[in-house]
Amino acid sequence: MPDLTFGVFIPQGWKMELASIADPQDKWAKAVEVAVLAEDLGFDSLWWYDHFHNVPVAAHETVFECWTTVAAISQRTSRIRLGQMVGCNGYRNPALLAKITSTVDVISGGRLDWGIGAGWYDHEFRGYGYEFPAPKVRIGMLREAVEIVKSMWTEPDTTYDGTYYQLEGAQCDPKPLQSPHPPILIGGGGEQLTLRVVARHATHSNFGGKPHEWAHKAEVLKGHCTDVGRDYDEITKTWSPEVFIRETEAEVTAAGSRSFWGEPVDSWTAGNLVGTPEQVAEKIQTYVDLGCTGFIPWCSDYPETESMRLLAEKVIPQL
Repeated sequence: MPDLTFGVFIPQGWKMELASIADPQDKWAKAVEVAVLAEDLGFDSLWWYDHFHNVPVAAHETVFECWTTVAAISQRTSRIRLGQMVGCNGYRNPALLAKITSTVDVISGGRLDWGIGAGWYDHEFRGYGYEFPAPKVRIGMLREAVEIVKSMWTEPDTTYDGTYYQLEGAQCDPKPLQSPHPPILIGGGGEQLTLRVVARHATHSNFGGKPHEWAHKAEVLKGHCTDVGRDYDEITKTWSPEVFIRETEAEVTAAGSRSFWGEPVDSWTAGNLVGTPEQVAEKIQTYVDLGCTGFIPWCSDYPETESMRLLAEKVIPQL
């Protein structure tokens, strides 16, 4: 079996998981507590969403901003890697993003996993005054942004004349600690446009969906890799489901659907890591058999930590 890695999201409020905690400072204390616990439990990485408004609807409930949170947590942890699932390219100029990411890599001791995508949550774009162009344009901007960031990470100066971005003599110092550069995870569901960018530029790619959907996207990526002359096996493929684990089937059944989108229990259970430790290990093995080697779940019982603990203590050892 290939080496497997396991990350976990921390609670930052996007899915309303901190709504039961009244004081914003107490919410932050919970986020820090969970991040430190994840490191203590042996997880490989911590992950954040890059969003401003809650889902399924904006609710005036706390959502801690992605990059300030990553920077802060980097100072409360020492080993665990730090990733974004995924950063929204439309929210930050790519030259600024190169500066942010290189700074985070340095202050964390070389622990950044850079996640980036084209963005999709139009309510946030409108609310914050960002343009929300057509998908083809957003993905074109994503491609140029990745090229800019990689250049600024590795070259003394970057001049770039693209369709969407222009730079003249941009400098980015200090450079990231990781060589040749931090891992680049590109996320998004677009099979033709987004996965072409993945094939050219990513070290990691995250797919969603049930096993047949995940396998289909992997095959599409393999075709794009062939087209551009890239070794498909160079790209680490990950899956980012929700996870809800209890010791007994009766406890799992009693919980019903924990989907924040209101998905019916049967569908939610089938498409996520829901079940007893043994059942969840079997589901993970299904994806491993398809070529997935990285798992980055969000715990749907936050602010409780039972699912996270059971995943670390009773599921991962089986694998």
